[in-house]
Amino acid sequence: MFERVLTFLKELPSGGAAKSREDDPRVAAAALLYHVMDADGLRQDVEWDRLKAVLGSEYHLDNAELDRLIEAGKSADEEAIDLYAFTSVLKRHLDEQQRIHFIRMMWDVVYADGEVHELEDNTLWRVAELIGVDSRDRIAQRIEAARAVPAAKGTISEE
Repeated sequence: MFERVLTFLKELPSGGAAKSREDDPRVAAAALLYHVMDADGLRQDVEWDRLKAVLGSEYHLDNAELDRLIEAGKSADEEAIDLYAFTSVLKRHLDEQQRIHFIRMMWDVVYADGEVHELEDNTLWRVAELIGVDSRDRIAQRIEAARAVPAAKGTISEE
C-alpha cells in the first residue's frame, strides 16, 4: 500500500522537485483536512465538497489531480498513528502566516456543515499547537470561518 501511495505522489505535479510522501506538505494538509472532517464520525457531502474546494483552490488542482491528492491524504491519515507525522511537515515547510492560513482552511472544512463538534474543536486545537499557531490566532480564524456560515453553531468555546 505504501509503495502505491509513494508512486502516486511521485506522479503529482509540484512546484519544484518531486517530494516523497513523508515530506510533501500537500499530502500532509490533505491528511489533516480529511482527519478533521472525519473527527466527528460523520462524512457529509457538504464537508467533502468543502474539503475538495479548499484543497483545489489552495493547490490549483484539476479534478483528477485533486482526487489523487485527497486519496493520498486519506490513505496517509488512515495509516498514521498520530498527527505529528503531518504537523511536522507543515511546520517545516510553511511560514507563520501560511500555518495560520492552514488553520483557517481546517475551520472552513469544520464549519461546512454549520456546526463544530467537540472532537473537531479538539483536533484543531492539537494541530494548531503542533504547528505553532497560538490560541489567539486559532480563535481569530475560527471566528472568521464561523462568520462565513450563516447560523453557525459552536462559534466560540471557552479556552
